[in-house]
Amino acid sequence: MDETEFWALIDSTREDAEGDPEEQADLLIERLTRLDPDAVTFFARHFESRYNRANQWDLWAAAWILLDGVSDDAFDAFRCWLIGQGREVFESAAHDADSLADVLEGFDEELDGDAEDLGYAADEAYEQLTGIVMPDLGLPEPPEDPTGVSLNLEDDTALAERLPKLWDRFRG
Repeated sequence: MDETEFWALIDSTREDAEGDPEEQADLLIERLTRLDPDAVTFFARHFESRYNRANQWDLWAAAWILLDGVSDDAFDAFRCWLIGQGREVFESAAHDADSLADVLEGFDEELDGDAEDLGYAADEAYEQLTGIVMPDLGLPEPPEDPTGVSLNLEDDTALAERLPKLWDRFRG
């Protein structure tokens, strides 16, 4: 499975789930179990590498603004949700978190921003296919702390300065 196939699977499941993250995860598991275990492992590598790439201070600040505060675990679920939004949204946000103000068509903090189950879809599919836990993906260990310049997430002034478009649209 290459990157294009990875994103096609993410996009098709999001569209078929009509944006519901839980339904998207269920559809993803269903479609991954139609593939061979190696393809599922490649999907998992693509997902995990993007999950690690999204571990950025600016994206944590974006999640904080969008969801009115997030814990470590909630930020993990947000990163899964961000991947589930597809290539355009993910790449735009990974490059410039403030661009989420432009690329998010609608955002409902009750429904959006949490897709923890997407992070487990490949593991679940692999286990259903093989009866065993997915082997180590062979990816480098991610850094313990987010990348980029840290900031105090509880400082509204710092958040507004770092991500002005997001702040104005969702909290201003």
